[in-house]
Amino acid sequence: MALMRVNPTRMELTRLKKRLAVARRGHKLLKDKRDELMKQFLELVSKNKELREKVEEKLMTVHKNFLIARAVMSSESLEAALMFPKQSVSLEVSTKNIMSVDVPVLEYKTSSSDDTDIYPYGFAATSAELDGAIGTLSEVLPDILELAQIEKSAQLLAEEIEKTRRRVNALEYVMIPQLTETIKYITMKLDENERGNLTRLMKVKDMMIEQARQAMNE
Repeated sequence: MALMRVNPTRMELTRLKKRLAVARRGHKLLKDKRDELMKQFLELVSKNKELREKVEEKLMTVHKNFLIARAVMSSESLEAALMFPKQSVSLEVSTKNIMSVDVPVLEYKTSSSDDTDIYPYGFAATSAELDGAIGTLSEVLPDILELAQIEKSAQLLAEEIEKTRRRVNALEYVMIPQLTETIKYITMKLDENERGNLTRLMKVKDMMIEQARQAMNE
């Protein structure tokens, strides 16, 4: 581990010790944040898996019903039945904060308060399979929006986890060892200087004692 280029002084030693304390505290906080992000991420992934299976199953049903409806109805009748939708949907996007990550929250509203009034045609000239496809699509819309919300949230959390992991590793394997080694080096240098000063003082003392003894003998 390369040492930091600093002057081996007591002031520098005090400054580096403060930096080391801050780095260790930041390392612990970032590790706690990373662990909590992982917990939240795994919960989202589990929920995403269940919801995706549910949505794909319903969409397969919609697709199958549309195929049957197209087979038993003429193209003109099918297009006329679906030409003018009965409801319009508005989507509102907001955010919520999960461990300093802003994740999307999707909410939708329909133009009609009656959720059963979704069929833009009369039932006399259409097939039951078309009714089933329209009904299932209406049911699966909230799940599709929730799935989009969960998948985007999981993506954002994964990016934040990666950033946090890199910061934790930088502190754990680079900055903290570098500060520790530099502090150790400065401490050894100061101890060495102190021993040198003590040795010089003892020599000066011995010289003064010797000079005093010679003066007395004269």
